[in-house]
Amino acid sequence: MKINIGIDEANRTKIADGLSRVLADTYTLYLKTHYFHWNVTGAMFQTLHLMFEQQYNELALAVDLIAERIRALNVPAPGSYAAFSKLTSIAEETDVPKAEDMIRQLVEGQEAVIRVARSVFPTAEKAGDQVTVDLLTQRMQIHEKTAWMLRSLLA
Repeated sequence: MKINIGIDEANRTKIADGLSRVLADTYTLYLKTHYFHWNVTGAMFQTLHLMFEQQYNELALAVDLIAERIRALNVPAPGSYAAFSKLTSIAEETDVPKAEDMIRQLVEGQEAVIRVARSVFPTAEKAGDQVTVDLLTQRMQIHEKTAWMLRSLLA
């Protein structure tokens, strides 16, 4: 059935493409945060283990919201490692870094998601896509707060 939500196909596709990059970054950050949760060691183990768990749980919920928004725009959402690896701006970590380096990488990841979300914002706003604008605003707020909390551990 044809979609008629007040956003033309070209804008829906452009917005969904941007949201697909946000989704890929969010999922990659989820994987990295979960990986660090499993492997963190050192004096801050308990604090970081719990903090990382809270963060990956939040990211797990976020990927669903982002993917469902892409689908509401009538565009297929990416969902494979191959697709995410092509779309993400966040580098995968294959080693087990020291706790402080984990924190730095997660700050960088949070900030990467913010930048990508911010880059999609003008397109959604121009198209009158208030739902995507709201989603992006919420995501940026969460990632900015999380980045701040992580940076505070490095002070």
